Amino acid sequence: MLSDVSETTDPRVRTTQQELPGTPEGTGAPEGTGGRKRGPRIHRAWFVAAVAFVTIIGGAAFGSLPGLLIDPLHDDFGWSRGEIGMGVSLNMALYGLTAPFAAALMDRFGMRKVVAVALSMIATGAVLSVWMTASWQLMLYWGLLVGLGTGSMALSFSATVTNRWFVERRGLVTGILTAAGASGQLVFLPLCAWIVDEHGWEPAVVTVALAALVVVPFVWLLLRDHPADVGLAPYGGEFTPKPEPTRGAAKRTVRVLVDAARTGPFWLLAGSFAICGASTNGLIRTHFVPSAHDHGMQITAAASLLAVIGVFDIIGTIASGWLTDRFDARRLLAVYYALRGISLLFLPMLLAPTVHPPMIFFIIFYGLDWVATVPPTLALCREHYGADSAIVFGWVLASHQVGAAVVAFLGGVARDVFGTYDVVWYASGALCAAAALMALVIRRNARDAELLA
Repeated sequence: MLSDVSETTDPRVRTTQQELPGTPEGTGAPEGTGGRKRGPRIHRAWFVAAVAFVTIIGGAAFGSLPGLLIDPLHDDFGWSRGEIGMGVSLNMALYGLTAPFAAALMDRFGMRKVVAVALSMIATGAVLSVWMTASWQLMLYWGLLVGLGTGSMALSFSATVTNRWFVERRGLVTGILTAAGASGQLVFLPLCAWIVDEHGWEPAVVTVALAALVVVPFVWLLLRDHPADVGLAPYGGEFTPKPEPTRGAAKRTVRVLVDAARTGPFWLLAGSFAICGASTNGLIRTHFVPSAHDHGMQITAAASLLAVIGVFDIIGTIASGWLTDRFDARRLLAVYYALRGISLLFLPMLLAPTVHPPMIFFIIFYGLDWVATVPPTLALCREHYGADSAIVFGWVLASHQVGAAVVAFLGGVARDVFGTYDVVWYASGALCAAAALMALVIRRNARDAELLA
């Protein structure tokens, strides 16, 4: 329970919230208090981050499904993998294209309202898909409804929480919230794989819908939009009044894109992050399970390997946030992309009916690198675009999901045409090498960014 420090209207008292064990130093006790003012043990920002973490897990549950359901949907309805991949592709594209507008909507209406509506859309789309009989319904329910919902729960939500509630430890918090998506994968992948194997795909879809709905009360009751709502300064910073709601969210989102698109760093960040999405969500999350199944591996075993990726993703992403607070984000990105590309080139040789030590090594290695790219990418957006960084990151995330959408679709087409996924693994490895080079040529700060002609 927060102490009475958080309720005062005196901004001098509010800033003493920083004089807490485990928090940065504040500005000292206010005059007339007779010395140090005692504050709560843990800053409220960490509770908000915890609620956001659980919320992202609930919203990420659907992300565990597409790779598990490609073969069951193919068997039940006779749809080609390309058709199924198109539905997944639309979902990923809308996930990305919704993200920058979601960031602006959070500025206009607040995080609580936007996130609660988004979770409800995910649940609705998931439940309706139980009664689908045609591939266009897959695109409507999975693609449109779930895509818009997950897009509003995208990494721009993490960026908004981090920017509003934290001044210090932003890299670490970004890593923790990014890892929430992997935690959802860790929780739901084995569960959904078992449900699909034992009871069919429909109960798995309903499970995902319930996971999204369960989180809604936590969001509405516990999430707060801004530190000033509870009379606090952000963690590591000075008290600032809550800004007035920003009107014209769509107009502002487009304006920020137009301004950012005139700078070189934006295109380098967007291009490299598109390759990130292609080589993770579009490739491994969507096609690893069916590819492993092609080589004789059981679906539950392949899904368990993806879940292990989620375990090491949590470690890797949090570690990346810690590193981002201390080292050059550009060089970190280059290392991450280069290592990812090398690992993908070896994957076709590792796929087999059983899990063996080299495959386990790949899973651990790839898991550590999975979304380790997010904290340095967000840090570079913050460095170059300041107050608009959450929206800019939303547009960069849009490129991530467009890249994922392209590979989710083309991967399915490649499997239909060649009878194997090998060409997709090799092409993605080469793209990661290009992303590493793009990261290295990003300029260090906004003053050095040149306007494109």
